[in-house]
Amino acid sequence: MPTIQSPRDLLIGSFHAAVAAVQADALLPPHLTALFSGRLPEHLLVVGAGKAAAAMAACVEQHLPDADLSGLVITRHGHGMPTRRIEVVEAGHPLPDAAGLAAAQRLFDRVRTAKPEDQVLALISGGGSSLLSLPVAGVSLPDLQAVIHALLNSGAPIAEINTLRKHLSRTLGGRLAASCAAPVTALLISDVTGDDPAVIASGPFAPDASTYADALAILTRRRLAAPDAVLRHLAAGAAGAVEETAKPGAACFARIEHRILANGRTALLAAADFFHSRGIRPVILGDTFSGEAREVAQAFAALTREIRQFNNPWSAPVVLLSGGETSVHVAGKGRGGRNAEFLLALGLALKGMVDVHALAADTDGIDGTEDNAGAMIDPDSLARAASLGIDADACLAANDAYSFFASLDDLLITGPTRTNVNDFRAILLR
Repeated sequence: MPTIQSPRDLLIGSFHAAVAAVQADALLPPHLTALFSGRLPEHLLVVGAGKAAAAMAACVEQHLPDADLSGLVITRHGHGMPTRRIEVVEAGHPLPDAAGLAAAQRLFDRVRTAKPEDQVLALISGGGSSLLSLPVAGVSLPDLQAVIHALLNSGAPIAEINTLRKHLSRTLGGRLAASCAAPVTALLISDVTGDDPAVIASGPFAPDASTYADALAILTRRRLAAPDAVLRHLAAGAAGAVEETAKPGAACFARIEHRILANGRTALLAAADFFHSRGIRPVILGDTFSGEAREVAQAFAALTREIRQFNNPWSAPVVLLSGGETSVHVAGKGRGGRNAEFLLALGLALKGMVDVHALAADTDGIDGTEDNAGAMIDPDSLARAASLGIDADACLAANDAYSFFASLDDLLITGPTRTNVNDFRAILLR
């Protein structure tokens, strides 16, 4: 196999290595062996939600061919795959849709009718919050869509968005655990900083420390309008007239076990191995970066300049690897996800710095709501754009990073990867 030499091939290769390390078939088998080797339950009910749910379900079927199992998992449109015994339903993300509500109701019914002698295996990954959204009584699907859409556009971090989701849903915030009489083992692929099961997919089987009052405070702090039905429900909850989410210490959690299978660091370690094998020093900066995408880009640009100008704290060739989940405050009317926005802001800050190439992408293969995983930028990207009459600053101001990179043929398009540990960034200094 020839050695990969070009910066672009190195970056793309590292992304694929990162994604391969967090695929279901790379993660689940040892856990399934440890759980069920020689002691299959009388019946195994498999449920789940997330962008990796279908791939995880297929892996369970393959690894447990003799188990008496059935189940239902919900994944994002386009992220499904064939299964025989576990039903896969595709639904809306990041906004819930009617298909998701119908599937979430069926999944909820199966969990709450499970018997104490059954065993439930929950397959949870990023994206499950939207896919499992089953609105509380009095809150409609359009109501839920409206408040989540406003939160997403406000640049709110995922923990705040999930606090609202938990308090507007019958399945999230530990409510599936509270409704289940059977023991549950939850296998999780984490897409959140800190890997808290209460945050991953809004913790359907995990205790929730947040409150209705917290949810109302988020709307107030973000100055967001919400449908009357949403405000009425949250106010009733804050007044004690509506039952809270399942709290830490509740008896139901004695039956629940959570296992984190992988996270952003798993992907970064695989990318680091990829670069190390090609003679480039990898530096993992961490997988917990959050905040506004363009502001995070400024910090990374400052570090890149320090390395290029002063060989501090490392000297080239070096690649800076990072993950986490940034956000975007949408003020313009352009197209683009948080990774493309990060990359455009980085390019503008570096001003064509020589021998610096970068890639930013979401490990699920979808950057926001577009068809790309992310994008790539080279030292000549701004000059190429200018030659086409494209104003990079105007694109960033309009939240139109997708159009910027599309015009240069610099989008990274992979299609759904059927996994998700969130953002992946690599800045290569040659």
